[in-house]
Amino acid sequence: MVSPRGPPRARPMDMTTPGPLLPPYVVVVGVLLRLVVYLVAVLYSYAEQLFLKKDDNKIKKQDIPAVCDLHCCKDVPVRNGLIGQKPPSINPERLKDFGEEDYLNGDVKTWEMKIVSRNEELLRDALSCIPQPSSRTSLASCNRLIRFEDISAAAFKIQCGVQKTPCMYSRLSKQYGMDIYLKKEFLQYTGSVKERGVLYLLMSLPQEQQRKGVIVASDSNFSMAVAHHASELRVPVFVILCTSTAPARVRMCRDYGAMVISYGSTGKDAQLHARRLAQENGYLYLEEEDSAVYLSGLGTVGLEMYEQVPKLDAVIFPAGGHCGLLAGSAAALKHLNPHISVIGVESESFPVLQESLKAGHPNDDQACNNHHFYGDVSGVCFGNNSLQLTGKLVDKVVTVREEDILISMLRLLEYERATVDAEGAIGLAALVAGKLPELKGKRVAVVICSGNLELHLLQQCIARALTLDNRVCRFSLVISDCPGDMSKLLELLAREEARVLDIKQERTFVTSELFTVEVICTVETRDKIHTAQLRNALLERYPTAAWTER
Repeated sequence: MVSPRGPPRARPMDMTTPGPLLPPYVVVVGVLLRLVVYLVAVLYSYAEQLFLKKDDNKIKKQDIPAVCDLHCCKDVPVRNGLIGQKPPSINPERLKDFGEEDYLNGDVKTWEMKIVSRNEELLRDALSCIPQPSSRTSLASCNRLIRFEDISAAAFKIQCGVQKTPCMYSRLSKQYGMDIYLKKEFLQYTGSVKERGVLYLLMSLPQEQQRKGVIVASDSNFSMAVAHHASELRVPVFVILCTSTAPARVRMCRDYGAMVISYGSTGKDAQLHARRLAQENGYLYLEEEDSAVYLSGLGTVGLEMYEQVPKLDAVIFPAGGHCGLLAGSAAALKHLNPHISVIGVESESFPVLQESLKAGHPNDDQACNNHHFYGDVSGVCFGNNSLQLTGKLVDKVVTVREEDILISMLRLLEYERATVDAEGAIGLAALVAGKLPELKGKRVAVVICSGNLELHLLQQCIARALTLDNRVCRFSLVISDCPGDMSKLLELLAREEARVLDIKQERTFVTSELFTVEVICTVETRDKIHTAQLRNALLERYPTAAWTER
């Protein structure tokens, strides 16, 4: 019902002042200040993390094993070798264009590593700082002690570039009355253990020097290892050889990827030419030395043997003037187990290491640099570092005759199907000659470090070894020049199961009666006992038979 008074009146509104539509000025300024402080804090935190990351990288690079022997820069990356496909060899015509982009090529992984160990007392006492002679111009050594960490780091860096060769139980064990394990380093790509030290040496060079290249001047296992691994690392490599170098060595160095230059008639001429080229073109002249880097690479053999053969009693290494393998491996083995006996073996004709140890300094009077049979075993003693380590860590150094080395080469060929040179067989020669009777019944490892024997030497060595082993013999006798006498001699040899290798008849230059013939016969027998039986049978039938003494 509508009121007669009309619609109700609206209530009067409150006439107070309306509130502000924006917050006060002080509040706005406070919010803006807080936002600025927050942004500054975020930017500071980000910058702090960035600087800490850079400092951490610098510290990691400084923790890389020192290579002061090679004048390396601190920012040299640690390379693990080539991943994937094998890089092409370096052609001489493109050496000038060789740059960093070719070196990396997108297929190399890099990282840093620090290995820490506490037990360094034995190695710290083993080597003291000794000034090096100034005649070595290729690498300036700082002569710091070789640590176990250096050897471990070397093993880590070269693991993808060299073979982890087997250390296998040998069938010769029963023959010599001990458990013999053979570390077959001759299975490396270039047939020599020198690859380990060379690869670590090249990987430790500054990148600037890697771009310039390296140069060597010899036909040794060291030079072949440099030729191969420098080519693999895409480092320009030059090998200077004298004109009298065997063609097979020249061909192998070229096949490995090096640029080979023939110069001079002697090795000294080639070395002088190589030094001159290095000085003029900025190449690094390399020769085998006892720098800490090189010894650390060689010492990885000791690490592998300790891992592969448990409960070792003794390890036998080749010695001689180039005793880097002996010294570096002794450092690793003695650090891991001081009770392992480390024994070095060198030639009786060139007792370089024994004379140097007696004199207390490198002695080159017994050395012979150009002996093709002995190779590096007869070389000069190349440094005080190796000599100091050998004197402190090696338990014994023995010498063997040339005949023992030849028979050792024959044993390895027959029982292990291994064709090795004198340097590779000299360790086993100590067991063949009976120079280590205290090892009877023990577990012994022998390093077979090299297998680079030239073919013409191989033939001579095997023939000579068969003679020394009483398995090839020669005799002469006089028979009548009548039908049937020669057949009777051959029937006697067949009855005694002797194999005729050669037979000659001399009718003109003889001092016996007329109508007689002197027969010179070379036969093969089974062993010494069989040879004695054949000799007795011949003397019984032909009393004038003369046996040719070896």
